[in-house]
Amino acid sequence: MNNHSAQASVYVSTTPITITGGVTSMDPFLEKFFPVVYRKKNSKSQNNYCKYNNQGLAAFTSSLYLAGLLASFVASPVTRKYGRRASIICGGICFLVGASLNAGAVNMAMLLLGRIMLGVGIGFVDQAVPLYLSEMAPAHLRGGLNMMFQLATTLGIFTANMINYGTEKIRPWGWRISVGLVAVPAFSMTVGGCFLPETPNSLIEQGHVHKGRHVLERIRGTKQVDAEFQDIVEASELANSIEHPFRNILERRNWPQLVMAICMPAFQILTGINSILFYAPVLFQSMGFGGNASLYSSVMTGAVLVASTLVSIATVDKWGRRVLLIIGGIQMVLCQIIVAIILSLKFGDEKQLSKDYSIVVVVLFCLFVAAFGWSWGPLGWTVPSEIFPLETRSAGQSITVAVNLFLTFAIAQSFLTLLCSFKFGIFLFFAGWITLMTLFVYFFLPETKGVPIEEMVLLWRKHWFWKKVMPPIEGGELPTELSDIREFS
Repeated sequence: MNNHSAQASVYVSTTPITITGGVTSMDPFLEKFFPVVYRKKNSKSQNNYCKYNNQGLAAFTSSLYLAGLLASFVASPVTRKYGRRASIICGGICFLVGASLNAGAVNMAMLLLGRIMLGVGIGFVDQAVPLYLSEMAPAHLRGGLNMMFQLATTLGIFTANMINYGTEKIRPWGWRISVGLVAVPAFSMTVGGCFLPETPNSLIEQGHVHKGRHVLERIRGTKQVDAEFQDIVEASELANSIEHPFRNILERRNWPQLVMAICMPAFQILTGINSILFYAPVLFQSMGFGGNASLYSSVMTGAVLVASTLVSIATVDKWGRRVLLIIGGIQMVLCQIIVAIILSLKFGDEKQLSKDYSIVVVVLFCLFVAAFGWSWGPLGWTVPSEIFPLETRSAGQSITVAVNLFLTFAIAQSFLTLLCSFKFGIFLFFAGWITLMTLFVYFFLPETKGVPIEEMVLLWRKHWFWKKVMPPIEGGELPTELSDIREFS
């Protein structure tokens, strides 16, 4: 199975996000587009927590996510009618346009238009790639293969941090190199997308039944695919009978999946990870790190994220989704609380962190990022992408992407103000949310490990809570192959 272009899609979709996090801490960029922030940053009298608190800078940051949110709903019918590959190619073209505009920006309008185009690209890619990976992967490998999505994400973040670390030394136009280099993986994604095979599910849904079976046999490496093929055909017939998937997803039988499509991406963002990764250079500078030290620290966290994602790929289909989510949540809570305690005692308006405490904070950030990297980072996308029946799969993924981008927009727009207002309490704020989401997983998320994607709908009827919500099943009894699912799984 050739998923290189699908992985490149995610790689490029995260690169502009993290690139901009480093660029917004570079003096030449701030001096040209945000002179007020530039003066505040270099003012010794300015509150350490508030140096970057500027609504213009926040709007520049968050405009990408708002554009992505709106684009995700346009991407849904494209993904459903024209296939997953079409959305990947559309996303790649948008990235190319956005990168070109940002690299050549001479005024704020050009800069914002480039950001918006990058956001549109993210809306298409985040809609299509998780579905592509879930539908191409066999059930027993779906978790690990789907996490190539997160691996590509982390590689994009790490690469972006490395680029920022290098271009920060190129004055005054190094930032243009940073934002312009997004075009390199975007070009690879666009061209590679033209050679990707469409998923069997999408082909059959579009009426290309024989071609869909041929692709299924090729990616499974055998002609013995009758059971899986029949499941897809039946799901496709039901999907084609649904004229309004967004309306259908509100039906009672789809409530469990709808709740997960909303809660999983919301909780993923409310871990605070986007704030830490995106604003890492800004955050570390606010804590008294030098310019080079802050970028170097963000490079470290990016490297940790890559390594931890490999751990998740190796364990998700052995240990399952729930174990990783719960253990990761506990580790993240502890890291956030300890960071808050250190900052409350050793850092403030007039105090800078000592070298020893600065090292401790960076280590805690790395542990936090590691926990996210093998839990909520990949699984926040994996779980929603594998739980929907075919007739609502594209609509469900649109909701997942929209919630993710809306919360990312909200946090990006408000984080600098929250940091200025809450100070060290911002970490307790996120710790509270992580506690809530860990409890949510324990009580309400069934284990999806090893369950065929077209039979996932039956999983909810064995869960202690969701079986009370689901309408009665026709025929009365569950298929025997799923009758041994544990009460919480």
